[in-house]
Amino acid sequence: MSYHPYDSRMGHDPKRKLTDGDVQERKPNGWWGDEGKLFRDFTFETYQAGVDFVVRIAALAEERGHHPDLHLKYRRVRVIFFTHDAGGVTMLDLEGAQAVNDLLGEER
Repeated sequence: MSYHPYDSRMGHDPKRKLTDGDVQERKPNGWWGDEGKLFRDFTFETYQAGVDFVVRIAALAEERGHHPDLHLKYRRVRVIFFTHDAGGVTMLDLEGAQAVNDLLGEER
């Protein structure tokens, strides 16, 4: 049996760093994993629509207590999740990325 980082016998720790393989296997639609980070670019019709999206993500992050890096450049928003304390992507990041997708009503 291969090692799985969230084997129920080991207990669930959402702050445990995932392997690159786990990130690739579990990342939500549209997201990319690279260099210990999970990221996605979103493009909007207007600058204001991008700003509004960033504000919605900020509110979501406050509710969840886990904050992504947000980069706004004209009509493009890049969202980057990683857990500083773990030194990479954790389940908290994957869950945050899916929550961002959910803001847009995207399928899982």
